[in-house]
Amino acid sequence: MKRVFVTRKLPGKALKRLQDDGLQVDVWPDFLAPPRKKLLERARGASALITMLEDNVDAELMDAAGPQLKIIAQYAVGLDNIDLSAAKERGIVVTHTPGVLTDATADLAFALLAAAARRVVEGHDYVRRGEWQTWHPELLLGPELHGATVGVIGFGRIGQAFARRARGFDMKVLYSSRRPKPEAETGLSAEHTNLDELLERSDFVSLHTPLTPETLRLMNAERLARMKEGAILINTARGKVVDTGALLTALESGHLFAAGLDVTDPEPLPHDHPLATHPRVVLTPHIGSAGRSTRERMAAMVTGDVLAVLKGGLPLHPAPAS
Repeated sequence: MKRVFVTRKLPGKALKRLQDDGLQVDVWPDFLAPPRKKLLERARGASALITMLEDNVDAELMDAAGPQLKIIAQYAVGLDNIDLSAAKERGIVVTHTPGVLTDATADLAFALLAAAARRVVEGHDYVRRGEWQTWHPELLLGPELHGATVGVIGFGRIGQAFARRARGFDMKVLYSSRRPKPEAETGLSAEHTNLDELLERSDFVSLHTPLTPETLRLMNAERLARMKEGAILINTARGKVVDTGALLTALESGHLFAAGLDVTDPEPLPHDHPLATHPRVVLTPHIGSAGRSTRERMAAMVTGDVLAVLKGGLPLHPAPAS
């Protein structure tokens, strides 16, 4: 019987689909990721691996699994934790979950923007601490969304979905990407510009770019300094796209008004980290795709690809470089 090792429990009934098809399904039972030693042990003999972003899927793991390993199905869009070259050398198919989490992630990015601008978390804590005694004209003032300019860095599916939400608030949309996307500009009234101009003109900047050697620490001290005084940075992409130390400096100096972060560097963020305790930082624990139906569709995608490949067919969602 072919075995599938899943590095975390998945929502919904997708794993039962694998069992109903005669596969042995081995699921790591703990909430935290399997330690490296356990990951190598549990992968041994598996014909398929269903992995998460926290799993280091390298040549050592592939070789530990053995030559019968046919597919690594990543329960995410991003693939920066997988050695795609090593998989290709070994003839292992790699798949991911593109498209399905677009709207859920864009929803959260805009929620972070609104919460950071209108100081929702600060207001919530203010009430909980028993400090709300009266209405005051200067209580918890923040920038308004209506009519503001938002810069979108990375204008793929999620970046464009975020821009649609911004247009619903009559925000002006600027975007930077590797190439202009006139087909998207028309429907969104978006303006393509270079990164420096985007940073200088935007009241809010939202990151939607993958983590690559070119985007590592993209938002460094120099680029954060180019942002408008009092601007807000939103990151639902990858934590390492932002230089954490430089972001803290920009917040503490008052150059940036606030930040909304679903991803951080390091991740997970220690509870006593300066970002975690900063009053103008709204944090969520990497839940961009955490809509229930979205996560269940992701599970259906990875299990569907596992079944297709183990039956000798082609995957529906191959990784771009696999």
